Amino acid sequence: MTEAPALRPAAGRGPGLERCHGSRLSVEDGALVLRARGRTRRVPVGDGGAARAVFVDAAPADTGRDEPGRPGAWGEVRLQDRDGTQVARIPLGEWLPEAPALPERAVQGEQLLERTGVAGLLKAVGVPLHVARDRNDPRAGSGKGGALLGPGPAFPLWYWGVRGVAGTLWFSAFTVVVFSDTVPAWLVLLLASTALSGPVARLALRAWTRLRAGRRGVTVLERVTPGPAAGTGATVRFLRETEVRVQDRDLVLRDLGGQEYWFARSGPHAVTRLVKVLDGTGRPVGAELRGPGEQVRAVFPWDLWFGGEDDADGWSRLCGASNLAVSERRLSGKRTWLKGPVLGTGVLPRTGRDARRMARFPGTAAGVSSTAVMAFGNLFSVIQGARVADTAPGPAAVAVAAGALGLVLQAVPYAVHELRGRLVLDRPAAERTTNEEARR
Repeated sequence: MTEAPALRPAAGRGPGLERCHGSRLSVEDGALVLRARGRTRRVPVGDGGAARAVFVDAAPADTGRDEPGRPGAWGEVRLQDRDGTQVARIPLGEWLPEAPALPERAVQGEQLLERTGVAGLLKAVGVPLHVARDRNDPRAGSGKGGALLGPGPAFPLWYWGVRGVAGTLWFSAFTVVVFSDTVPAWLVLLLASTALSGPVARLALRAWTRLRAGRRGVTVLERVTPGPAAGTGATVRFLRETEVRVQDRDLVLRDLGGQEYWFARSGPHAVTRLVKVLDGTGRPVGAELRGPGEQVRAVFPWDLWFGGEDDADGWSRLCGASNLAVSERRLSGKRTWLKGPVLGTGVLPRTGRDARRMARFPGTAAGVSSTAVMAFGNLFSVIQGARVADTAPGPAAVAVAAGALGLVLQAVPYAVHELRGRLVLDRPAAERTTNEEARR
C-alpha cells in the first residue's frame, strides 16, 4: 500500500524554519488535516466536505494583480463540495520546497501537482482533481471563501501582535505630535516607548529563533558538508553553513544563508534517485536529486560538493545514508550541464556582499523599509525629547535615552554581521582547511 504524502512547506530560514519542521498537510482518518504553528484544521471529505478539486493553473498575465480570490503565481487548488461551493484552498507555491529558489511558474501543471504532493494527497482521499487553465473556467468558481490550507506565516503571531499594536500607537502619537503646537510629556514617552519596542521585538525574535532551533528534535542519519576542490572560490561561510542532512523522514539541503529545503523521503512525491552526471571524457560535473517522473529537484556541482581530496567519501556517504537509487548518465557531444532553473546552481554567491545579504536575519515583507521606519521612529524620539527638555527634563531624558538605545539596538547587530562576514566568514577558505575546522 502506497503511503499517503505529507506536504512540506516552501523553504524558510530564521523564524521560517519553524514551518519547515512543523507545518504539514496530510491525510488522517479520511480527512485533510493541516498542522501549522500549533494549530490544527480539518477539512472533511465527501458529503459535507471536499468532494472535488480544481487546480487553477493560471497564466502569468492572470497573476500580475493582487485581487481577492485570485490564485497566486504558482496557482492554487480549490476544494469544492458537491454543489460547487468552495470549502478550502491549497496555495501550491507555499507547498513547493524549492519555490524560493525558482522563478515564478518555473514548474507548472501536472509536474507541479506531483512535486508538491497534492496529486497524491487528493488521490489518497478519493477526491477527483480537474485542471483549469483559465481562472474564468466555470469549474474554478469564484475563488472566494473557504479555509486557506497554507503552512502559516514565517514570523510567529506574537511578533506581529507586538509590532502591530506598537505601530498603531506610535503612528497615532506621531500624528498628534506633528500637528500640535505643544506636546505633553506623557505623549513623548509613549512615542519613545513604542518606537523602542520595534528593535526590542526584533532582538527577542532572534533569541526566540535560536532557542527554538535548539529544542527541535530530529533524527539525523548523515550530515554531508561540501568538500570543494582547490580553486573553486569556496569561503569559510560556505564550508560552515552549507550541508545536506539525511533525516529519518526528510532529505534537507541547507544553503549558506541558512535557508533549508525539505524533501520527503516517503510517499508518491518523495525524492527517488541520485544521478551522477559525467562529461564526454567521463569526468564528474555534478549530481542530480530526482523525484517523481524523474524531475530534477536539486543539483550539486561536483567540484563544489565532492571534488576535494579530503572529502572524497561525501558522495558515497550521501548515497548510502539516503537509501536512494543511484545511477550515472554521460553527456554526449557538446551538451552542457545544466539546462533550465533548478535549486542548487547558486549555492556559492559571486561576492561576499551577496553572501552577507543572503545570510542576514530575515525581515518582513516590507524589507529595508521596515528598518528605515524603525530608525526614523527612534531618531524622532531623540528630537522630541530634546524639544521638551526645558519643560519636562525627566521625561525628556528618558525619551532621548530610549531613542538612542533603539538606534544602537539596530546598528550593533548589523555592524557585527557585516564585520564578521568581511573579516572571517566571507574570506577564501584555505585549501587544506577541513570542514570541521571551518565549522569551529
